[in-house]
Amino acid sequence: MQKLDYVTKKFRGRKILVVGDMVADVYVDGRIARISREAPVLVLEEAGEKIVAGGAANVVNNVASMGGEVFAVGVLGDDKNAEGLRKILGENGVHLEGLVMDKTRPTISKTRIIAGGRATVSQQIVRIDKESKEPLSKKMEAALISKLDKLMPQVDGFILSDYGAGTITDSVKKLVIRYSAANKIPSIVDSRYNIGSFNGVGFVKQNDSELANFVGHSVNDMTSLIAAGTDLLSKLNANGVLITRGELGMSLFERGGAVHHIPVTDKSEVFDVSGAGDTCVAAFMLSIAAGLTAPVAARVSNYASGIAVRKMGTATVNIVELGNVLEKAR
Repeated sequence: MQKLDYVTKKFRGRKILVVGDMVADVYVDGRIARISREAPVLVLEEAGEKIVAGGAANVVNNVASMGGEVFAVGVLGDDKNAEGLRKILGENGVHLEGLVMDKTRPTISKTRIIAGGRATVSQQIVRIDKESKEPLSKKMEAALISKLDKLMPQVDGFILSDYGAGTITDSVKKLVIRYSAANKIPSIVDSRYNIGSFNGVGFVKQNDSELANFVGHSVNDMTSLIAAGTDLLSKLNANGVLITRGELGMSLFERGGAVHHIPVTDKSEVFDVSGAGDTCVAAFMLSIAAGLTAPVAARVSNYASGIAVRKMGTATVNIVELGNVLEKAR
């Protein structure tokens, strides 16, 4: 592992553009008061509400927290969740000029109702999702492309964060991939449902279940994993494919045939995997943009993800935390 000062200094100021589905993760905290007379359900007294950056916005926040200079490109509604996201990202030094407002659709949100009491552990009891199912309008797509045209020449790396909500249209996808290839700027995609459509992207991040969906069969041993990872690498004509495998760590497949298996850093304290993939993508692209090789970038992202899963809820990893872990690992 490179020395601490090398890695952290190289991260600072790297300009990364993140385009994708910006999500407001809303947490409503309720204290259990009684059982309702209307139905056999809990009555909660609201104790608080907070908005956390989720989806592509969590990738953005992680890049910023790890020292990068980050440009967010996506679509928000005209509502309080949009205001909340802008405030959160703005306070983290994110460039917000790439965010466009669409008054015809809500900001994508995932509202979690958390119930607890003085003598009980707080638990999530229900999640309410809100997003438009309509395709992005041509007007909004044109607005996004206009933002990208202005911002792309300023950056050192691209992240496409596709949660399936429609922000990354075919035109947006092709523009970023072609520009990054033509200008030799690294790019990575994390797509939950449609990874096969990102042909020509630089790097690909998937978890093992997403990889299994792509190849159409289970990936439950080393033989099937290597076959599936190699297949995805070949079909997308990518430079590398990074597969996260939960408690089994990560595997990196490189163009040319090299395969690297990276074990988890610490199995003892896994509290919550929410957002760990976003942390992984952010750390990997910062590393690549900083000039690290793909195998070293994968190891750095593995350490960053290990920090994220030891935090509750959608969380970010900051450069001091990562630096401390890398120093111990060295």
